[in-house]
Amino acid sequence: MGSDNNFKSGSNLEKVLRAGHFAFTGELGPPRGSSAQEVRDKAKHLIGMVDSVNITDNQTAMVRMSSWAAGLIAIQEGLEPNYQMVCRDRNRLAMQADILGASALGIRNLLCLSGDHQKFGDHPQAKGVFDIDSMQLINMVKTMRDEGKFLGGDDIEEPPKMFIGAACNPFAEPHKWRPHRLAKKVAAGVDFVQTQCIYNMERFREFVKQAVDMGLTEKCYLLAGVTPMKSVGMARYMKSKVPGMDVPNSVIDRLKAAPKGKKAAEGIKMACEQIEEFKEMEGVAGVHLMAIEWEHKVPEIAELAKVLPRPEV
Repeated sequence: MGSDNNFKSGSNLEKVLRAGHFAFTGELGPPRGSSAQEVRDKAKHLIGMVDSVNITDNQTAMVRMSSWAAGLIAIQEGLEPNYQMVCRDRNRLAMQADILGASALGIRNLLCLSGDHQKFGDHPQAKGVFDIDSMQLINMVKTMRDEGKFLGGDDIEEPPKMFIGAACNPFAEPHKWRPHRLAKKVAAGVDFVQTQCIYNMERFREFVKQAVDMGLTEKCYLLAGVTPMKSVGMARYMKSKVPGMDVPNSVIDRLKAAPKGKKAAEGIKMACEQIEEFKEMEGVAGVHLMAIEWEHKVPEIAELAKVLPRPEV
């Protein structure tokens, strides 16, 4: 199971996955300001809990501290960043420049994303760039890394060292096309994939079975996305307002049935039950925990989900 290339990036996440350990990654949203301390405060809850931490790139099209800068602060705090890059905000020159800079400064994981459309964010009038898409971004990073070539064809003096990641949504329509879209990302050169947060377990089981049958999990590491529900309101919002999200009524009903003051605890319990199943599921190499603005809960979740201590590799 896992990536079939022989490249070694020096990434801790890559070492954990290659060694066959069940990976556990987290997420850190940079602040909407210039406070390095805010990044450090979030980071302290994640140290020793995760193998790497996603640093989001202007998530939901809202302006935030740049992902590479927050990633450098994370490194200073002892975390390995998973540097997210979206296609919305940069053309291929800026992207390649940022990839070289990130590699020079010790960032070893890069997650290639299209990015939420700017109309959903705080600058709806902004010009979307989308010079290349996420598939092309994956392939561009792979070409830079493995062939030492820029997209324009020139040689790179010292190629970047990056473990290449991408996102995948098993729940978007049409469902039967989802494993084939993953196959395209594998063909483009992705090393690991993190999924959208999973609530519909039945549909996810079908997706993983198809990915296994197609041989995709032999060629890339699949990390299942988990976001604990904090409340009934959050579950309803995710179900009705978040595109590509599949929240079954059974999830909402279970949260409703939990006693007052215990809804968040029930959400965490459900997330831990999912993680237990993912540990046993063929084709799943780890979990990506997106505890959105809930970083302080990660130690509790990691403890309850029995993913500690993290392996030393």
